[in-house]
Amino acid sequence: MMKSIIALMGLMVMVLAGEGEQTRTIRAAYDVSYGIFGTIGTANAVLKKQKNTYAIDIALAATGLAKTLSGGRREHHHSEGIIRDGKLISRRYEVVRQYGSTKVVKRYVIDQEHHKVYKSYIKYQQGKIENKEKKVLDFFSQDDLLTLYFNLDHLIIDKHRAGTYTFHAVGAEKQHGKVTVIVPSNTALPAYREDLCADADWYATVVIHQKIFMSKEGRLELAVGKDGITQQALLKDLILFGDIRAVRTK
Repeated sequence: MMKSIIALMGLMVMVLAGEGEQTRTIRAAYDVSYGIFGTIGTANAVLKKQKNTYAIDIALAATGLAKTLSGGRREHHHSEGIIRDGKLISRRYEVVRQYGSTKVVKRYVIDQEHHKVYKSYIKYQQGKIENKEKKVLDFFSQDDLLTLYFNLDHLIIDKHRAGTYTFHAVGAEKQHGKVTVIVPSNTALPAYREDLCADADWYATVVIHQKIFMSKEGRLELAVGKDGITQQALLKDLILFGDIRAVRTK
């Protein structure tokens, strides 16, 4: 169970970025807590822009009891590609997970010209390859899971107007890439402010369409600050031990 919680941390760290300068580095750090367990991990996100290219890195690490129960689980998510009209266009997305003596590497090469995504999967056990697979995904998207969240600033123009948006992202193949973003109505805003911080610039719910514990669809509430960076994220209404919450620390 704890390994799944730490994997979820990657979805809770969603940093949005405007066009800004041609050369720019944006950093954000988060503590992640889970009900009665308290803090279970940390997450650090970095976006680097250099003229017409970008690189995103998110490092996740279990702490405390979660570190013990998950075998010292660590994750690293990396995305790189080009910038076109202020939007990030992914060329490569990689996820590396390590726990105990196990290491799993998923790599996605996104062929933007031919609208194909090539995935490779390698599982290592004690430094030796245990399993290896390659395939072409049955859907295409210009975005991976990281660029989608960075690009929301371009994809949702009026972030204070209620609406439901459906996008697709490489790395979410269990749900054929589907990710839904819901901007709440004015009548729903007080509940978001109560659940999250009250001074955010805008709020949203991200539905990842995967069953996580007792949360049927994995509905993640977000509070985004005026600087375009997520301040808090919340996966709520879990029956077992309480909510999972990510809070920005810097």
